[in-house]
Amino acid sequence: MLTRRVWVKFKINDFFVILKKMVELDITEEAYIKAKEALKRCETSYGLYASGGKNGYKGVWSRDSMISLIGASTDKDKSYRDQFKKSLLTLGKYQSKLGQIPNAVLHFERKNPEVDFKSIDSSLWFVLGHYMYKRRYKDASLFKKDKEKIKKALTWIAYRDVGEDITLEQLPTTDWQDAFPHKFGAVISTQTLYYKILDFVGDKKKMRKLNYIVNKNNQDKLWGGKFYWAYRWKNHNKYKEIGSWFDSFGNVLAILFDLATKKQSKKILTYIKKNKINRPYQLKDIYPPIKKSSEYWQDYYYDAKATPNLYLNGGIWPYLGGFYVLALVKMKMFKEAKEELEKLAEANLKGNTFPEWIDPITKETHGEFQAWSAGTYIWAYNSLKSKKFLI
Repeated sequence: MLTRRVWVKFKINDFFVILKKMVELDITEEAYIKAKEALKRCETSYGLYASGGKNGYKGVWSRDSMISLIGASTDKDKSYRDQFKKSLLTLGKYQSKLGQIPNAVLHFERKNPEVDFKSIDSSLWFVLGHYMYKRRYKDASLFKKDKEKIKKALTWIAYRDVGEDITLEQLPTTDWQDAFPHKFGAVISTQTLYYKILDFVGDKKKMRKLNYIVNKNNQDKLWGGKFYWAYRWKNHNKYKEIGSWFDSFGNVLAILFDLATKKQSKKILTYIKKNKINRPYQLKDIYPPIKKSSEYWQDYYYDAKATPNLYLNGGIWPYLGGFYVLALVKMKMFKEAKEELEKLAEANLKGNTFPEWIDPITKETHGEFQAWSAGTYIWAYNSLKSKKFLI
């Protein structure tokens, strides 16, 4: 067990009396405390910003805020409920006429904030966020208030099914990997998010069909035998448009949201461990990194900080590490989950506190006080403590 001696603040009998005392903390407990502090830096009257600090991402991103708050809401801190509600209200306020939820709302200091779209997952996370808020807090009032907005978002999502076969199709760089790499057509992370939405909506028929296409249909399946491919589009006889690299987010999410069977889940986790995708810290976003010699390379990647092992090209993203620990908890691999949580705590504390990403070669941290790095850590910490995936 890794421990460190740290200064901790204590509040006595609900009076605003703060004492500081040197105590020895398990590193996972220390990271838990620091995660809560990081999220406090991201709280605003408009909702949760993507990161805090002087150079933080000052705006409400749909995916960042929802991932962070779904995770943080496993805690009993009242401020998370407030931020959850404010984030949903802000995103809903700027919904497009066609029903699309913004990727991000920025520059609230202006009379008319900047509203950025061009993403498929922002609408998916908005709907998931509403269902999770209702479930977490046993309060349907916000869901009822935004009923029409949720309905419009679901309609917009359904129209992404250009093949009329249940699967959603997207353009390149229209999800969290918004600069690199190119994924188009049916993307595994997007199908998994939609699968969970269908579960919440209660459409078992569509769930079965989507499950079959993604896992078994020879012409369109994304399951590659050891893991899910990143994306798939059209087949041209022996030539197939497939992103055959390992996409960490899509694969781990498939475990958590039950798109993968137990057998498939074990294969995915085995692949991660065997190829050290979880080392030196968790979790490299793709494996292997895409090189200039690869068929997937495009020259603009140089300008997108996407050379091998940097940023979105095999960089380590601690928020993905939180999802990885959650997958281990879900699979009841508690010993490994504990070891990985300790490693994730180290990653989040070793340099910049709760960084955006980490260089897997130099271990240099980039960015700090990232909401989703903190939120998914809290989610993983509380789930391991409860010995169940809290959803």
